[in-house]
Amino acid sequence: MTVSIAIMYAVAAAAAVIGLSLLLALRRPSGPARVYVFRMCGIMALALGVVLTMSATALWRTEQPA
Repeated sequence: MTVSIAIMYAVAAAAAVIGLSLLLALRRPSGPARVYVFRMCGIMALALGVVLTMSATALWRTEQPA
């Protein structure tokens, strides 16, 4: 595993944690604008984490041994 792939996994984990925390924050009652922003940003950050994890895994699997 190269450093760039490890960085991709780290960023993916951070994005997924942030997205999940934004979505879990919606359990508390809040205004409609806050619900919209938290839902939109949470879903997008969670999707970023999933897609970046898939991309890093694909790069890792196709990596040629040195």
